Amino acid sequence: MDTLKLGGDLPIHRLGYGTMRLVNEGAWGEPNDREAMRNVLRRAVELGVNFIDTADAYGPFIAEEIIAEALHPYPAGLVIATKGGITRQGPAKTGKCGDPGYLHQCVEMSLRRLKLERIDLYQLHRIDPKTPLEESLGKLGELQQAGKIRHIGLSEVTVEEIEQARKIVSIVSVQNRYNLMERKYEAVLDYCAKNNIAFLPWYSMNAGKFAKNGGALNDFATERGITVSQLSLAWLLQHSPVMVPIPGTSSIAHLEENMKADEIKLSSQDLDDLQLIADTQAM
Repeated sequence: MDTLKLGGDLPIHRLGYGTMRLVNEGAWGEPNDREAMRNVLRRAVELGVNFIDTADAYGPFIAEEIIAEALHPYPAGLVIATKGGITRQGPAKTGKCGDPGYLHQCVEMSLRRLKLERIDLYQLHRIDPKTPLEESLGKLGELQQAGKIRHIGLSEVTVEEIEQARKIVSIVSVQNRYNLMERKYEAVLDYCAKNNIAFLPWYSMNAGKFAKNGGALNDFATERGITVSQLSLAWLLQHSPVMVPIPGTSSIAHLEENMKADEIKLSSQDLDDLQLIADTQAM
């Protein structure tokens, strides 16, 4: 697998695993089968995944608990990233909270649930417009100095917000919604590439009608003997050297399918054709 050094010192494989699917719909509540979710995590590590992305808002709290149940004591080299800074009021219902005291609690509780002494990557889940960014990130910087956080990242941000954040703390990752068909954050990706910041695309396989039978992406993938999911992930991996897709699934079969994307190499003509399909959707 291709690797990237997160923050310049943590080597991670560029195809990770996101854990929102380990819990129920809308990131709310227990999964139907907790042991099955633990088995998905174990299989991910067996397949070479060494970067797992989670958040305290998944469940809430449940995804972090399942990670520890499945994988602790953690194998050498496994990097677990988590997030804090939003509250969960129900299925798909959230609020932003960047209050320093709240973030301090978030970090301490994530450490407890994950059974860690230090979180390798802690990401501010959302910037809270009611709290100055200097206060939110200042607190995370304090916790970093205290040895509770190794690296700090951001989620759903613009270039301007990243630049503002970097004046407060060092930023090593950005996690924004991004895929072949949804690319409004192209400028953010370019900025990350120029500044050696890892870009973690979430919702990385949203292809809409183009992925359905008879759709352009489905036909494209079928002609090459691969799935639309594999095609979407392979495109991401080739699109930028700082890209770290984190596809999530609650199925071992889908996990194994996704991980094969790392072996797929798209030609320059393939990339041009995919760009044309994406442009067609944007019209």
